Amino acid sequence: MSLTNSLSRLALLSAGLVLVSAVFAQDTATKKSAATTAAAPAAATKQLVEPPLAWHNVTSWGVEGRAWPEMERKRWFDRLPAVADGKVTAAVWGLSRDSAGMMVRFKTDATMIWADSTVLKEKLNGTNMTPIGASGLDLYARDEAGKWRWVGVSRPDKKTMRQEIIGGLAPGFREYAVYLPLYNGVEKLSLGVPPNAKFETLAPRTVKPIVFYGTSITHGASASRPGMVHTAILGRRFDRPVVNLGFSGNGRMDAAVGELLVKIDAAVYVIDCLPNMDAAAVRAKCVPLVQQLRAARADTPIVLVEDRRNTNAWILPKRNQHHTENHAALRECFEQLKAAGVKGLFYVSGDDLLGHDAEGATDGSHPNDLGFVRQADVMEPVIRTALKGR
Repeated sequence: MSLTNSLSRLALLSAGLVLVSAVFAQDTATKKSAATTAAAPAAATKQLVEPPLAWHNVTSWGVEGRAWPEMERKRWFDRLPAVADGKVTAAVWGLSRDSAGMMVRFKTDATMIWADSTVLKEKLNGTNMTPIGASGLDLYARDEAGKWRWVGVSRPDKKTMRQEIIGGLAPGFREYAVYLPLYNGVEKLSLGVPPNAKFETLAPRTVKPIVFYGTSITHGASASRPGMVHTAILGRRFDRPVVNLGFSGNGRMDAAVGELLVKIDAAVYVIDCLPNMDAAAVRAKCVPLVQQLRAARADTPIVLVEDRRNTNAWILPKRNQHHTENHAALRECFEQLKAAGVKGLFYVSGDDLLGHDAEGATDGSHPNDLGFVRQADVMEPVIRTALKGR
């Protein structure tokens, strides 16, 4: 074969390859275009158009879990009053800007409920937490038997959110409750319902609250949504207001927090600080805190809670020993206080708080929803006994 013929064949082969490539590219582009066109209507249907709504600012009637309502605040939704700034540690003050434990109640016959809210922090997720748990709103309603049951959540994607929490609700005029974010603060919050819907505000109940003072676990880590923390679960079970004073990494039986606790006319104080303490700190601070509370509130029950054992402590001897020593220290303080004549003390053992199958925590330390339910189950009978006659 001549060189000329070889070159001609090579040229034809190259041209064929170019043609095939062009056809393949055109086919691929056509498929992508078709896929995009097909996906466009589906994506568009997810963009919910806001209907006509009547908006209700929750600050106009108030939220439960916001203690010291008569005291000035730097931000309306802060957990601690302004006077606490500079008295509690800087860490506690910063964490107190989160709205953990706050809940707003109302009645409506609306078939849809919207929320218009702005949170304090740009970061919407938290440690081991989704944006729903850290920065979302959690909606419950009473059923026909009067039991609180879950309804829906907001889905945070930015600081300011105006979105439907739930639609297509069954007809009926019923009571609702919205739990506020656990690991973010709230700057503003309004609830929206159709203009022709009935809407009745429910002021915070005046019955004495259950007051929890604790750590990141009390604060809410790592609940999937705000209503799944044990404090909220117990609030629904007892049908009573709850004040959540959990401060992530900083629940340490501080006297400065004690000064604020005594200003709350509580049904019961639940002191659950051991996860942030060691045995020496427990021995140094537990008795003074209880004495501080008892000096101001002679009859208010006080529940002391041992720390949960990390769910992987079974295979970590050093960690397991830490829990054992902490428990022993708290038990010593409890017995010392009783021997000194302090009445109205109750005790919760920590060994059963998260169960015994190692499935009750997200990271070994912070409960998942299963762990929070188990923790509520263990605490409930002790708190119920403490609440008798309250």
